[in-house]
Amino acid sequence: MNETVLRVQANGDCQQPFVCPLSHVRAGTSVRIKELTAAPEVKHRLREMGFCEEQKIRLLAQQANIICQVCNVRLGISVQLAEKIMVEPIPQPHTHPQSGRQNHAAQSRQAA
Repeated sequence: MNETVLRVQANGDCQQPFVCPLSHVRAGTSVRIKELTAAPEVKHRLREMGFCEEQKIRLLAQQANIICQVCNVRLGISVQLAEKIMVEPIPQPHTHPQSGRQNHAAQSRQAA
């Protein structure tokens, strides 16, 4: 495996274009689910809960369990289960440093 990918995962970062387990993502990060690597019956249950491929989720807290916001619902899963959910980061819109508002280019991209 590529050493750079391992280093990125060990630091808790999941930066573009890397895909990493949900358990390696920092709290407060929005990600998109790319693959479920669990057993078929576990994949089925995850999908029933809203953890589907291409679903956007937000990691809210990472302590004894992982708490995510999935479809406006907060769900808690184990770290072991989060290891089976492969995600990619979602680029955040750029904000103006003083006002906190999105710049014009970011607003144009969102409108498209």
